[in-house]
Amino acid sequence: MSGIKQLLIIGYGNMSGAMLAGWLAAGEAPERFAILNRSPKSAPDGVKVYRDIADAVAAGGHDAVMLGFKPQQLGDVAPELQALTGGGVEVYSLLAGLTLAQLKSAFPHAEAHIRVMPNLASRINKSPIILLESGLVSERRDSTFGLFDALGTAVWLDDEDKFDLVTALAGSGPGFVYRFIDALASAAIELGIEAAQAEALAVAMVDGASSLAAGEALSPGDLADRVASPGGMTREGMNVLDADQALHKLLVRTLKATAERGAELSAGNG
Repeated sequence: MSGIKQLLIIGYGNMSGAMLAGWLAAGEAPERFAILNRSPKSAPDGVKVYRDIADAVAAGGHDAVMLGFKPQQLGDVAPELQALTGGGVEVYSLLAGLTLAQLKSAFPHAEAHIRVMPNLASRINKSPIILLESGLVSERRDSTFGLFDALGTAVWLDDEDKFDLVTALAGSGPGFVYRFIDALASAAIELGIEAAQAEALAVAMVDGASSLAAGEALSPGDLADRVASPGGMTREGMNVLDADQALHKLLVRTLKATAERGAELSAGNG
């Protein structure tokens, strides 16, 4: 966590917890993290936990905060957090749909504002991390990249207009993949495979296929064609998926609906 003394995590939900687990797994010292969370929830050994804002303010010592609560709560919570987001403090936001302009308005005294979009694979250091910033000097930009790259693969995005769409793909995408695995297993069960076996085979298959795709120079489309011999079993099944571009059209609608929800969240916090 080069360049950052301590990161205060405000709101300790599933995503924040996955990220903290990933940082600790990457070798970061627990003393470099603190959590502000009003509801009782256990934290990793060595990580400070504050139950109210006054205690966090009194302790001090952090030079970055990460917002991990629900985006709809920003209007109510932001005024209470001003003492934690003053000069010299970088604000990292996991709040879906919240623009840089909205973050600057909510936390006007912060040193810099950074939108961050990870997914739950942060826990195992295999998440894509989308980053968009305003106000970071070059050396802090490098240290911020290193902090989040430890959770998988970080990338800077320069066009905020595309943030919701990229979030739909890389942030929400695991949910769609899990749904596909579940549907694949359910289909196998309906056709006669025992439930536990169907689920185990579906999960193992996707794990192997995605790992292979990650290490291959070939595109996923090319890999699919390599698996599907002309006239063979796999090709017959792919013909069903490919008919009338049914799968492609379904996923276009899925990503579009997800991205549009991000825009709605932003408008709701305007």
